[in-house]
Amino acid sequence: MHRRHLVALAALAATAAAAPAWAQSNEIRIAHVYSKTGPLEAYGKQTQAGLMMGLEYATGGTMTLNGKKIVVIEKDDQGKPDLGKSLLAAAYSDDKAALAVGPTSSGVALAMLPVAEEYKKILVVEPAVADSITGDKWNKYIFRTGRNSSQDAISNAVALDKPGTTIATLAQDYAFGRDGVKAFKDAVKKAKIVHEEYLPQNTTDFTAGAQRLIDKLKDQPGRKVIWIVWAGAGNPFKIADLDLKRYGIEIATGGNILPAMASYKQFPGMEGATYYYFGIPKNPVNDALVSMHYKQYKAPPDFFTAGGFSAAMAVVTALKKTGGDTNTNKLISTMEGMSFDTPKGTMTFRKEDHQAMQSMYHFKIKVDPAFAWGVPELVHEIKASEMDVPIRNKR
Repeated sequence: MHRRHLVALAALAATAAAAPAWAQSNEIRIAHVYSKTGPLEAYGKQTQAGLMMGLEYATGGTMTLNGKKIVVIEKDDQGKPDLGKSLLAAAYSDDKAALAVGPTSSGVALAMLPVAEEYKKILVVEPAVADSITGDKWNKYIFRTGRNSSQDAISNAVALDKPGTTIATLAQDYAFGRDGVKAFKDAVKKAKIVHEEYLPQNTTDFTAGAQRLIDKLKDQPGRKVIWIVWAGAGNPFKIADLDLKRYGIEIATGGNILPAMASYKQFPGMEGATYYYFGIPKNPVNDALVSMHYKQYKAPPDFFTAGGFSAAMAVVTALKKTGGDTNTNKLISTMEGMSFDTPKGTMTFRKEDHQAMQSMYHFKIKVDPAFAWGVPELVHEIKASEMDVPIRNKR
């Protein structure tokens, strides 16, 4: 009797152990590691909203794929590289995530890349921008739907790189800012760059930096421009308060989230290039995103919402092609060279470095009283084929 009791207990224990495994086999687990809090919180929250909407749209509202339920596991890296690294490791090992999406910060992304390689699991980088992510720090498990610094820089150079123009740059002193300026310098062929100003990420007083920029530019002939590449808190456009007009100095920058673009209203006619603005792309996926977002939030989708949506479209497109199989090698061979629909139109993962090749938008700022921000009006869609985005990895 005693022996039979033990056998029954063992069988029961085996069933209990099998239950979570069965539940997992019926699920596709996706980890989203992002800045739910911290300096880039506004960006992270948009990415999360876009990712969930994109998964819903791509699965026709079912959140299932080939009979498997899509489960998103959220992790808050707080913008801290060490935390991002340990959260991704936990997602792959403890949470049994098939793949991961994120993070928000370039510094966190660089810490996470080796973890994807160690666990041999895919990390879809969105929206961290630094070139080195798909450059010298890249490995084959990394795919990026977000744009990289070179795409930002080359498209902004299209708007600014004219003979007789002198440019000084203002950026944050970390991977995003330094990679952005390096890529911009590489892309500028006709204009002259005379100064690079790097300030701490959390700078709120821009006076000293602005003075150095003015001193470098004021006596230059021709068109004079300060090109700003900035993310998160702090308003570098405050440098306009130093009466740049007196010295004939203009400000130029790329796109940003709508609250940050409120300061663009001071600069009607300002040119630059942006990754996304909800009113620019004309395609069914963007129409869907805009209407879903208005319905849920009573406001238009923003810069990083489109990015999260694009990451979801890439993941679901790949999983549909593998028939729901999450085997990493199968996913890699499926995703290399894969094209997928996004709110920006079609993107394609470049085979060599898994960077999504995509359009950027040359804009001019228009002031419209109906909007709280400066409206970027499309001058020209800069298609992927028009940008010679360097391959910087050492594959």
